[in-house]
Amino acid sequence: VRDTLVANPEIIIDAGQALRDRQYAETLQPIRASLERPFFSSWKGAEKPTVTLTYFFDYACGYCRMSNPDIERLLKEEKDLRVVYRELPILGPDSVAAARVSLAASKAGKFVQYHDALYAAGRPGPDTIAIAAKAAGIPSQPAQDPAEEAELRSNMGLASQLGATGTPLF
Repeated sequence: VRDTLVANPEIIIDAGQALRDRQYAETLQPIRASLERPFFSSWKGAEKPTVTLTYFFDYACGYCRMSNPDIERLLKEEKDLRVVYRELPILGPDSVAAARVSLAASKAGKFVQYHDALYAAGRPGPDTIAIAAKAAGIPSQPAQDPAEEAELRSNMGLASQLGATGTPLF
């Protein structure tokens, strides 16, 4: 066994990856439907996907902002892909405000318009949120909605079950 491992050390890496995949499968199985079901219109891509990518993000996250062009490229290249967006506002009050408006936009069927407009406007703050909300045709100060608050709590819970330590989480 030792000689085989010394001659083929990648076996150790392969075994570690197989163990990780098995552990993730056990974690994902009971929550998979919840992960893949979007909140109203909080998704882009295929109407009837064969592949779903769930994306936990924060509008204030620089890494999320940097990954946005890659997600758009994937959506163009992979016609059977759906990206389900899950707000995970962990970077402060502006993140929470942006996420709440995003969820209101989603309920109104205008998630994509708001999402794209906010990324185009810049880091979330009162001015950029207002610009994005106007572009989507929704109020920049949405009413308190129990369904939206429940969605934020659910996203936090799902991310926690997945062992999230930050955003982005795919």
